[in-house]
Amino acid sequence: MAITTVLRRSISSVLPFAVVRRTVERRNHHHYSSALFTALYQYGSSSSSTLSHKPCPRPFASTLLLLHFYSSSSSSSSCSSSSSSEKETSSADDPLVRAVKSNIKSVEESADHEAKLEELLDGFPFKIVDKPGKEYILLRRVYEGELIKARVFLLDLNGKNHKCNDFRTFPMTVRVLKENGTSLRFRCEVFVNEITIHLLRVKNSETSSEDPHSIHAYKGPEFKEMNVNLQNAVHKYLEIRGIKPSIYNFLHEYAWKKKNEERLYWLKNFKNFVES
Repeated sequence: MAITTVLRRSISSVLPFAVVRRTVERRNHHHYSSALFTALYQYGSSSSSTLSHKPCPRPFASTLLLLHFYSSSSSSSSCSSSSSSEKETSSADDPLVRAVKSNIKSVEESADHEAKLEELLDGFPFKIVDKPGKEYILLRRVYEGELIKARVFLLDLNGKNHKCNDFRTFPMTVRVLKENGTSLRFRCEVFVNEITIHLLRVKNSETSSEDPHSIHAYKGPEFKEMNVNLQNAVHKYLEIRGIKPSIYNFLHEYAWKKKNEERLYWLKNFKNFVES
């Protein structure tokens, strides 16, 4: 009778724990296993002391061991499955990582424009302002109190200026600013042996773009419609200030350098994403 009573008590106490386990096991196998083992052990201890300090009955001990074994097996199986899945993903991405690294190495090895640029920069009158991710570079210099600023488009990063892709011509805008605020503005194109001027505008310091009169003001003739002698004089004016055909050699080498740097920056970001 005593043994039967103990078995009934152990089974009735184990069943609620089993139900609880199925609800909780998705959350945390380790914490559940520890809590369940402790609770069952305490129950076995209290039952033993109640029954005149007799050892825990075998059916109860067997049930306790089976539940603990099942909990441990489920936890280890889940960890093993997660680890295996991560390895499979990593293995699947290996060819992509190798391809990206190969491209990075190829771009780094082809970056042989530094030496040529060093030669071309010897005596170059402009300060170069180059910002990563931009399609253009800025050239600045001061000449006899005038500030000369040029913006040269070297790359076509957004598909808007396809002329930049072959490096045979470079669109350029030039501003010559006087200390009193007046300026000349040019829209040019740099070729290997010449600079073509498409537009020339005079900007007065007191004229604002918001001034309604400036909208209808005469902006001057098209450059190609000017007298030939005047056109030649304008070209000479720009050459004295450093805007001359020989600048093409520098722009060509710098464009290749910038293209490699932008591509290398993109490839490294791509590699970091795949490897993370």
